[in-house]
Amino acid sequence: MTRVTVYSTRNCPYCRMAKAFLDKYGVPYESIDVGADPGQAQKMIEISGQRGVPVIVVDSEVIVGFDAGRLTELFGTEEAPDRYDVLIIGAGPAGLTAGVYCARKMLNTLIISENIGGQALESWAIENYMGYRMVTGEDLMKKFEEQVKTLNIRLELDRVTAVAQDQQEFTVKTASGKTIRARALILTQGKRARKLDVLGEDRFIGRGISICSTCDGPLYKGKKVAVVGGGNSALQTAIEMSRIASSVNLIVRSSIRADPISVERLKTIGSIVVHEHTHVTALHGEQFLTGVTIRDGNGVERMIDLDGIFVEIGWIPNTEILDGLVNLNDRREVIVDINCCTSRPGVFAAGDITNEKSKQIIIAAGDGAKAALEAYEYLMAN
Repeated sequence: MTRVTVYSTRNCPYCRMAKAFLDKYGVPYESIDVGADPGQAQKMIEISGQRGVPVIVVDSEVIVGFDAGRLTELFGTEEAPDRYDVLIIGAGPAGLTAGVYCARKMLNTLIISENIGGQALESWAIENYMGYRMVTGEDLMKKFEEQVKTLNIRLELDRVTAVAQDQQEFTVKTASGKTIRARALILTQGKRARKLDVLGEDRFIGRGISICSTCDGPLYKGKKVAVVGGGNSALQTAIEMSRIASSVNLIVRSSIRADPISVERLKTIGSIVVHEHTHVTALHGEQFLTGVTIRDGNGVERMIDLDGIFVEIGWIPNTEILDGLVNLNDRREVIVDINCCTSRPGVFAAGDITNEKSKQIIIAAGDGAKAALEAYEYLMAN
């Protein structure tokens, strides 16, 4: 019998999705909370060479991160239709909301995404979503997911690798080898974290560099960390990590540009050292990150000893598969009109992937609804 072990932390959304995947296909597994057990955390690091979760061990194979494609290869997948009215790419606030509205219009709908929740999963605290005084990104996305699962919507964890149009249908290919056809597309695949662009960065991903403090934060209890960035996400991460780490440095390339309420909170925490007009120029360490060199606006460099660094410097649209399909702007965002229509009939877009100026969860959700209603109108006319 295959033995499966999932190393996770309590608040890691990607860990939750990995377990949900295994549960869905009836795969028994042992779950170990490395945020609560330092000994098991060290064992995970020795097994995987990673200081990041989830880590999934299947017999002797070590899978780092929630790799839906590999898990599908190992444990199979159920048969599914290959033709839909609407195919939604992405399952963040925009995609999940679009799915609900498509279902209400009785459209045969499939949502494909590498994760459920998108960028919202990485928010420690959301205080501007109506109906909640404060809610974590994970908890809010759980509510979205729960509502989707009450409806006739198929949700698959997979990665779309190609999109093309063949007469009145769109053909989508996925990383798991599937070919799916749909009469309309809604693009909601959001953005991915921007990298530091410093030599050696890729080598330290999961070995001291993290882009998900919600997932990996507990692994840095009592350790020295830095947060890079000056926006709301960066300040939120710095504030949360000040409760976990022994010290926190906030490295801001220009000046802090977060909401005033976040800035005021930052000022109340004396343990966070702020370096404005400063950027990271070098990373240090052998197997794991041990420090960084920073340079200030006067060109003066200094080294800071660190165990980890959380990168919160913005996002890049996930639009690589869309070249030639729809028009993009100079930031490679999908250009949409006021009704979430793209340059190609039958293709709609919503959320942070678009040229919508304000990147907010509540706006993404609203535009997801709008895109679904426009898709319905398109299908009724065609």
